[in-house]
Amino acid sequence: MPVFEYVGIDSKGKRSNGIVDAENERAARSKLRRMGVFPMSLNVQGAAKKQKLALSTQVDFSKYFQRIKVQDIAVMTRQLATLVAAGIPLVDSLTALIDQVENMKLRTILSQVREMVMGGSKLSDALKNHPKVFGDLYVNMVNAGENSGALEIVLQRLADFTEGQSKLRSKIIGAMIYPAIMSIVGISLMGMLLVYVVPKVTKIFEDVNATLPLPTRVLMGASNAVKDYWYIFLVLILAAIYAFRRYIRTPDGREWFDRRMLKAPLIGKLQRMIMISRFSRTLSTLLASGVPLLASMDIVRNIVTNTVIKRVIEQTRDNVREGQSVAEPLKRSGEFPPIVTQMIAIGERTGELEKMLERVADSYDAQVDNTISTLMTLLEPIMILVMAGVVSFIVMSILLPIMKLNQLGA
Repeated sequence: MPVFEYVGIDSKGKRSNGIVDAENERAARSKLRRMGVFPMSLNVQGAAKKQKLALSTQVDFSKYFQRIKVQDIAVMTRQLATLVAAGIPLVDSLTALIDQVENMKLRTILSQVREMVMGGSKLSDALKNHPKVFGDLYVNMVNAGENSGALEIVLQRLADFTEGQSKLRSKIIGAMIYPAIMSIVGISLMGMLLVYVVPKVTKIFEDVNATLPLPTRVLMGASNAVKDYWYIFLVLILAAIYAFRRYIRTPDGREWFDRRMLKAPLIGKLQRMIMISRFSRTLSTLLASGVPLLASMDIVRNIVTNTVIKRVIEQTRDNVREGQSVAEPLKRSGEFPPIVTQMIAIGERTGELEKMLERVADSYDAQVDNTISTLMTLLEPIMILVMAGVVSFIVMSILLPIMKLNQLGA
């Protein structure tokens, strides 16, 4: 079994070094974590120099193709919060964290952040240089934590928030996978039936002088159109998709689309709940971390994707700047349910706005889960019924003329 030399930091923040035996490097790291040691460097005993030489002569191209996921940020934030809470200096915490992160792209960014912190920069200023990884919400919360002297608490809240957003996103994507697969399979099957199966079956009706039933004529016409002019349909579909995407990228088109989405059955209700949950959770987290209300409203506005809700938040921010409450502009907009605005108003009157917003977010997160479960329950039988209806139409369109010919022959 290989023996590894390690240099790390123990739970008391002191430097620790020694050797540990394990099957591989991953197992060695896990063993050290169980021992309460955060390794900063880990090498096979006697192979440190060889490893450094190999690293200096090899270039790892995989890091340029890696994508930093939200879950990677959440895990990294949780580990950093644990290290800072243990009293380990920030530079040493970042050093230990870099060795823990498996994503090479994130590791490179953290190395750059550590270098800036070692040069005297604040952590929030170092993170600000990587806006694609650490957004305004992340940077402002870290800045508030540094100013208030409660960085570890803010990092814990930030980790909770990031993990919650990651779980919500996973649920939505998971709910979309099944209908997407069913749609692709259904369209493919219908295309095969119309292009290959139906023409061979309906060929026996070409020499029949009798008038064919309407469903059979419709089926044969659709089959011939798809078989002979499929490229035209493909061009038209692609052109329609391109024109639609081009239109919704314009301000008027985006607002029209977002407004229609909010009014759509079931989907509109789900999207509104997701927007309200995101608004409430983000604003609560920012306020609890010490970020001023107006700055928090600016950050929340950029996180919400629906332009209709975003405009309401902008108007609310302007009204708050003029001395009004948060609840009143939201109520006037008509986009936020009365129960939400009432709870926000109570939170403002009692001085516990962030707690009320957190309760709103918890309530709407539960409603989102229930709505997604309901949609999944309904989608499966609906899609099966639609496919069964199409197949039944094809079968009846083929059987009707056969039955008619049998009657004429009799």
